[in-house]
Parts: sequence; structure tokens; C-alpha cells
Amino acid sequence: MNSSLKQTAESSSAPAVDIGDADYLKRINTARVYDVAIESPLMQANQLSARIGNALYLKREDLQPVHSFKLRGAYNKIAQLSADERERGVICASAGNHAQGVALAGRNMGIRAVIVMPRTTPEIKVRAVAGFGGEIVLHGDSYDEASAHAMELQARDGLVYVHPYDDPDVIAGQGTIGMEIVRQHPQDIHAVFVCVGGGGLLAGVAAYIKSVRPDIRVIGVEPEDAASMGAALAAGERVTLPEVGLFADGVAVKQAGKEPFRLCSKHVDAMMTVSVDEICAAVRDIYEDTRALAEPAGALAVAGAKKYVEETGIENQDLVAITSGANVNFDRLSYIAERAELGERREALLAVTIPERPGSFRQFCMRIGDRSITEFSYRYADAQRAQVFCGVKLTNGVAERDTLIGDLEADGYEVIDMSRNEMAKLHVRHMVGGRARGAGDEVLFRVEFPERPGALLKFLNSVGDRWNISLFHYRNHGHAHGLVLVGMQVAPGEQADCRAALDALGYDYAEESQNPAYQLFLHSH
Repeated sequence: MNSSLKQTAESSSAPAVDIGDADYLKRINTARVYDVAIESPLMQANQLSARIGNALYLKREDLQPVHSFKLRGAYNKIAQLSADERERGVICASAGNHAQGVALAGRNMGIRAVIVMPRTTPEIKVRAVAGFGGEIVLHGDSYDEASAHAMELQARDGLVYVHPYDDPDVIAGQGTIGMEIVRQHPQDIHAVFVCVGGGGLLAGVAAYIKSVRPDIRVIGVEPEDAASMGAALAAGERVTLPEVGLFADGVAVKQAGKEPFRLCSKHVDAMMTVSVDEICAAVRDIYEDTRALAEPAGALAVAGAKKYVEETGIENQDLVAITSGANVNFDRLSYIAERAELGERREALLAVTIPERPGSFRQFCMRIGDRSITEFSYRYADAQRAQVFCGVKLTNGVAERDTLIGDLEADGYEVIDMSRNEMAKLHVRHMVGGRARGAGDEVLFRVEFPERPGALLKFLNSVGDRWNISLFHYRNHGHAHGLVLVGMQVAPGEQADCRAALDALGYDYAEESQNPAYQLFLHSH
């Protein structure tokens, strides 16, 4: 089995119930969550199920009043407080979703709720906490820094600390999700997939399911760059990661909780990690089936379920994935959409070296064939060789990508696959260019291409081999027309012919040679 699917030290055949487990079963069955939380629906993702050959059900915790499961644990914890503790008020540290749960619980119970949030918390979550009446304190650049400051305030003001995951009452509140899954789907379930940060959700769900349905596999899913629980279970003790990635900010935790680790060591069957691209693809999968936009952490379980099916080859099984949250900043959606194609292996990013001569760009595109080009960035560098950054739409995943690379190399092109190069995907793809000192007589045009296969090749055939293309940038934006910036080396006496060729093409275009952005940053003076 692939190394990303790591078995825990104890198998699920170990005794399912001991005294501690019986206590958790009681705590979960009597948890005070439904004063504010709903019993979220368990719905089949029909389109995704058909694609992966298994029935995948989504446990829709994104439909909670705070658009996250965190409300359950926070409210259950606060509901257990004494009258004196409620009088003093509560405090928590959170990147957002737990904060909303604490704030809403505090408002419903009429008690003070102080929320310490990292300064890096998405604005949508900050506004939501304020809307629920929480007293917000922004401190530090990470959860750990916010947590340390919350502990200082707790000691100073005598507040009750509500931990986001390392507390039995919080874990029991989250465990009600497991209780609902078992009740809502009494048929056989092959596996339940759960996102993991500090581990409270995974611990609660696993504790309940293994107490009543030990045949169901419980699998935790973490980002590759924030896998603290997986590292702890592999080491047999809690470990602290030196750093964690912040893309899935809701699970960006350096060390798993003590009590979640204890419970997960006993009850969790396996841990998985998924990449940023795989998370983004899962966000899109959820959207296509539900028209809901999951946050990155909220899509982890779906990404894990898809990867599990791919790695194990299971078929015709019932799977459950908890969609844990939908508090995503709108301005992140373009990034998520861009990376989703790579996560589904529907796009290849290639760095290709081609000869620097008229017509070589057209020859290269002819070699790509009928495949849609999703992106093309190029800037003249020298008189012999040109480096292009190219995105190509795939219909047959990795096999098609490998075939394409092999065909290009057989034709003499130097090709480097950038599809897994994080720096290239984050930065370099947007930075290809600069001034080209050898690109004399350059004329710059902005062109609108109809978004269909063959449109680019039609343009290149119209230009022919007469004028050298010295700059080219295109990115598919999902619109009916693609926006292209193209530079061509056209002698002054041939510029009328060049415009005539563009007119004959029938595409909308405009000359941008005098645009100040071009003059300042791209033009060779």
C-alpha cells in the first residue's frame, strides 16, 4: 500500500470498549449540542461517486449555523460549566471556526466570550466571530502564539479556557457526528474519512464508531505540510512539527492534542496525507455536487477518500467523508480553481525549450495537437533558444502527460515537468518575462481568442513564419474568450501587413505598444 496511507500501531481488532471508552460513549450520547447545532444531513455525492466507482456520502457539517462542526464541541463544553464559571466568562484561541462556536455558545448562554485569533485569520472568520458577539483579540501570526496569549489573559482575568480540541467535553461534542453517521446510514460502511488538525474531531468520531460499529474503518486525513497526528502515531508519542503550512488554516496545528492522541492511538485505523492540489480538487468536487464552497480544511476528508480509492482499488463500497467547514475567503477561490486542475491531473505544466526562430512556436503547438493549451508564457531571451512555460489540458491524466512529454522529447524538445514543482506553480508561472534586449522592432498586441481547441493554432497560421513572436502570455480564465498578450518583431515597413493579417483573422485585438506598463516593465529600451 502507498506510503501516504499509514496504519496505526494498534489494529481495529483490539478490544473496542474499556472503561474510558464507555465513559466517552455516555458523554457523546448525552452531549448538549442540539440547543444550537443541527443534525447535519448525510447526502450522497452522486457525480463524484460515479467517477470513483464507490458510493461517497458527505456529512454536511458546513451547514451548521457557524458553517463548521466546531459549534458542537464548544457548546457542549460551555454547557457543562458551573454557575460560577459561567459568571467569570470563557476564553479561547482559534483560527476561526472554534472561535465562532465559542462566540455563539456564549451569546446563547448570556456569558462573556473572549476570542484570541492569530492576525493571519481569514477576514471572513473574524467578521463572523464579531457577528456572534465575541470579544476579539488579534495576537500573533500563528495558532500557537494566539494560544499562549489566551492563556495569559485567562490567568489574569480568571476566565475559563475552552480548548479547541484537547478537552473531553469538546471531544464528546464532536463525537456526536459519529453517532449521527451510524444512525443515518445503518447499512455497511467501508470507511469514514475525517479531517485532522489537533485531533478532537477524529478522536470523538473514532471513539463513538469503534464503540458501536468496530467494523467501520476510521481514517484521518491531514495536509502533507501539517501532518502532526500522523507523525505522532508513527512515532508512538506526540511530536512537535517545526513548521506547518497555512493553506488549510483550520488544521494548521504543530502538535496533536494529548487526549486526542490517546484516543486516536486506540481507535483510528489509518492516517493519510493529501497535497494542496488534491485539496483544491476536492473543493471543486464538493461544489459540483452540492453548489457549496468548502474551505480547504473542510475538503480534506473528500480528498482523502478519493486518494484512498485510487490507492486501494476498492469498488462498490459505501464511504463517508465529513465536510467539516465552509468558511473560505472569496479571494482564495481563484487560487483554488487554478490548482484544482492539477489536483485532478487534468492539466500538465511543462517547461519546454524551443528554437528561437520564426515558426517554431507554431511547430510546437502543432506537436501539442488538439489538446487545449490552458496557459502559455514566453519572453524572448536570446537568438538561439527560447524557454516557454506551458499548461496543457489532459483528458487521460498521468498517462497522457507522460505520453506527451515522451513525444516532445522524441522530437528533440527539452522538457521539464513542472506539475509537482511548488515554487513553479506558486510563483514562476506568473513571473516568466522581463525585458528582452535583443527583441528589436517589437510590437505588442492584446488579442481575444475564442475559447475553443484550435483557436491558438489558427492565430499562428495567420501570422505564419513572417514575424517572430517575442512575447506570449495566455491563461484560461473560464470565460468564452481567452485574453492573450503577444509581442511580435515587425519591421516598420511591415506593420501595415501585420495588422492586415490580424484583421483577416477576425479576432478582436488592440495594439498596446504604448501602454505604460509595457514601456516600464517589458519594453527593451
